[in-house]
Amino acid sequence: MASVFLDQPFTVNSPNCTVTDDEIVSTYNYSTVQVEGTTITPVTESYTFKTSKRVPKTGMMLVGWGGNNGCTATAGILANQKKLTWRTKEGEKSANYFGSVTQASTTQLGTDASGAPVYVPLKNLMPMVSPNDLVLGGWDISGMNLGDAMRRSKVLDVNLQDQLYEEMAQIKPLPSIYFPDFIAANQSDRADNVLTGTKQEQLEQVRKDIRDFKAANGLDKVVVLWTANTERFAAIEEGINDTAENLLAAIKNGEEEISPSTLFAVACVLEKTTYINGSPQNTFVPGVLEMAEAAGVMVGGDDFKSGQTKMKSVMVDFLVSAGIKPVSIASYNHLGNNDGKNLSAPQTFRSKEISKSNVVDDMVASNRILYQEGEHPDHIVVIKYLPYVADSKRAMDEYTSEIFMGGVNTIVMHNTCEDSLLATPLILDLVILAEMCERISISKAGGPFENFHSVLSVLSYLIKAPLVPRGTPIVNALFAQKQCITNIFRAAHGLPPENNMMLEHKLPSQIAAMQAAGDASAAKAPARKRQRS
Repeated sequence: MASVFLDQPFTVNSPNCTVTDDEIVSTYNYSTVQVEGTTITPVTESYTFKTSKRVPKTGMMLVGWGGNNGCTATAGILANQKKLTWRTKEGEKSANYFGSVTQASTTQLGTDASGAPVYVPLKNLMPMVSPNDLVLGGWDISGMNLGDAMRRSKVLDVNLQDQLYEEMAQIKPLPSIYFPDFIAANQSDRADNVLTGTKQEQLEQVRKDIRDFKAANGLDKVVVLWTANTERFAAIEEGINDTAENLLAAIKNGEEEISPSTLFAVACVLEKTTYINGSPQNTFVPGVLEMAEAAGVMVGGDDFKSGQTKMKSVMVDFLVSAGIKPVSIASYNHLGNNDGKNLSAPQTFRSKEISKSNVVDDMVASNRILYQEGEHPDHIVVIKYLPYVADSKRAMDEYTSEIFMGGVNTIVMHNTCEDSLLATPLILDLVILAEMCERISISKAGGPFENFHSVLSVLSYLIKAPLVPRGTPIVNALFAQKQCITNIFRAAHGLPPENNMMLEHKLPSQIAAMQAAGDASAAKAPARKRQRS
């Protein structure tokens, strides 16, 4: 059966959804199942969703703007704005946003009268910011202009670089925060564009940078995202970063254990600006989270999930869901970009090792037939720096599992990950989704409207080590994370969650009725545009 692609505005024909010029208001019945001992109770609760339709003029400020991800994001947006094409040895290529879940994925909206599934771009499900409309800015410890940084990164084809170089060469990042103890010593040769003064003074300068950028560009809001070097983990110390009050005092006193990424986070909270951590370090120490929750400022993290870890979250979910028991997972990477160079230091590698290792935990815990309480697969992660391969990271994984009657199954996978070309769409998605979530408020059973919790767990699909509100479950299974995004957006229109039961295709009477409807529709509109499923 062919599928239908709908790339036009749609209208929800339901008393549960009201659309005005300013907002979408929906009533949504949220059904769950409560389990108490051996008693199972279905529960349905009514929620009201309110979504602002006004798309704000939004700025994206990147910490690490001159790195591979930052200059690739800038080049990608400029190329899409200009609709550039360029020649490669494989032929002509054109600018796109492939790899972006908001811009290049679809979701099933429903079915037509014949039972054919109807798909829409995810970006059309909600009034999202377009990446082409983002205003770009940011900081970097390297003062190199973005044109030369793009050439240094060796990510994009030369023909495309040449078309963008003149414009990007005019862009230079703002000076950034540099505390050598938090990243590898081999980064010191890049650090020629750094803030000076006390930690309090540097915090105030970052706050001023955000305000100035917002005012200079006439922006409604700014989202700040860390795509700079992986830092070592910061020690959680009583009296230093354990509470909001102590953290602010520690910054004022110049305490050594306050990292650059945490200073950026504090600056953003104080400026009421959403902050996302795209690296694995523990930026969000308890004091930051307390500040964010008190101020109602959204934060998200940690660490982009772009290549090997994304595949791992799919593979382990598949194996455990199939009743197969992974007992050993070995993950090896080598890469030659500056991220790999920085990760060659043991203290920064440890941050990455933690974020890449925890991805299987919730899937293992879901099956007590396979695993006893506290039992986990043996799991090792290795990352090596190999300059020649540059941004073209190699990832090799071996999954060894126990199967039927004492048998052993081994799956070996090789994955060439174009690191920045996979990460850049995630940067755009994180900013676009975070901004969209700021415009959604929800009321339960007629109570007061609330925004999402400051810790924005909706972003988990894009993150290796998802940050979630205290006491709530961490979900790493990739498809469950994607369904969370899709179904929240459906609920904002009063639509039920995606359902794969497909009962209309299981009963003879229903199948016959849909076939008749399809035949009648085809007779009336033989040229109807369809797309093969």
